[in-house]
Amino acid sequence: MPQQTVCPSCSEPLEPEDAYCGACGASRDGRTAPGAMPANWATARAEGAPPQHGPVCAHCGLPQVTADGYCEACGGAQPRPRDHMEKSLAGVAGVSDRGLRHHRNEDSFTIAATSLPGGEPVVVAVVCDGVSSSDRPDEASETAVDAASESLLSALEAGRAPTAAMRQAIADAAGAVADLAQTGPGPARPDLNAPACTYVSAIASGGRITIGWVGDTRAYWIPDDRAGAEPFRLTQDDSWAARMVEAGLMSEAEAYADPRAHAITGWLGADAEEVVPHTLDFTPHVPGVLLICTDGLWNYAEAATDLAYFVRPDARAEPLAAAQTLVKFAVAAGGHDNITVAVLPIDPPAAGAGAEDRSEGEDEEDPRTATALDLPLITAAGARRAAEEDEDYEPTLPDLPVIGSPAAPLPPAAPPAPPATPAAPTVPPQPPHPPTA
Repeated sequence: MPQQTVCPSCSEPLEPEDAYCGACGASRDGRTAPGAMPANWATARAEGAPPQHGPVCAHCGLPQVTADGYCEACGGAQPRPRDHMEKSLAGVAGVSDRGLRHHRNEDSFTIAATSLPGGEPVVVAVVCDGVSSSDRPDEASETAVDAASESLLSALEAGRAPTAAMRQAIADAAGAVADLAQTGPGPARPDLNAPACTYVSAIASGGRITIGWVGDTRAYWIPDDRAGAEPFRLTQDDSWAARMVEAGLMSEAEAYADPRAHAITGWLGADAEEVVPHTLDFTPHVPGVLLICTDGLWNYAEAATDLAYFVRPDARAEPLAAAQTLVKFAVAAGGHDNITVAVLPIDPPAAGAGAEDRSEGEDEEDPRTATALDLPLITAAGARRAAEEDEDYEPTLPDLPVIGSPAAPLPPAAPPAPPATPAAPTVPPQPPHPPTA
């Protein structure tokens, strides 16, 4: 009979002189040795051990993360839920990131979809940026987003006009943020350094866009065909630089180069002297995407044409991927601030949409708004032609008059410079004459 070389119980190797297995204690015939642990003793021992408590560190893998979000083993700060957020729905997507320099994400955003009383789908996006110098800015932005989104959805579902719904949403968000000064830990005087944030939101339905904003969060229109239709910034900042340019005291380049350029003059909060909501309603002629974002993005590409360079060509079909790409661009550019962007694909209605309700023979009216959005160049001659063809013609973008119109005349042409005269030949200086006797 051949000598056994493995344990019949656990299959561990056995020496010829072994009467019992050193791993499980079983004899060569499978019986357990006197006083030996059962064959499953290792499993039983593991089940009897106390479980490891607490979340596992994202850096070292040890379960020693404290309540304040730091690992006692390696000292690494743990990611917070708001450090990076992504949301996507049919017709809208958004991404927010803490960036590289801030210890927390003071931005907040939300996207939502619902339907109007007639059954038409509508999407909503809200983006808020907490004012870092205020108390609890992260709470302020989150509160404003929650209040505004709830107000917008309720008003739209009830059939309220988008512009009226937008103004009411801004008022509700302002009231909710102002109430934070009376609750929770904060400064002794709630009218000083109270929780504050800036605001921008958008409503899109049937190709029609309504935006509202307070502060320096922005909205941009980026068409698909950027050769035939120029990208455009839709919002005017509530900031020191914008005030200087508006008053004609400084050029845009001079104003934004000033250290005071980004000091905001409008925000939501208890210490805001007056909340002046701005709204804009339009229907573009061409397909594209609407971007609403915080200054953590547009600080790296302020002009619409510069920002459009980083918007994916397929942004209308892949809004989430477009938002992710923009956030990655801002992080790679330095990530000095929190970064948040929402992307809303827009398909304009067909020309003459809604004409079926008109009587036969009545002229069909194009519901799309004739704005500067799809005019790559506006000149004084073009403005005069438009005025002659349409008596009711006027610019549709607030505070952005047509260049060359009476509201924004072209600068006078500089007189031609006189022809340069040839310079006279220079004569080297002569040494002084020697004194005469």
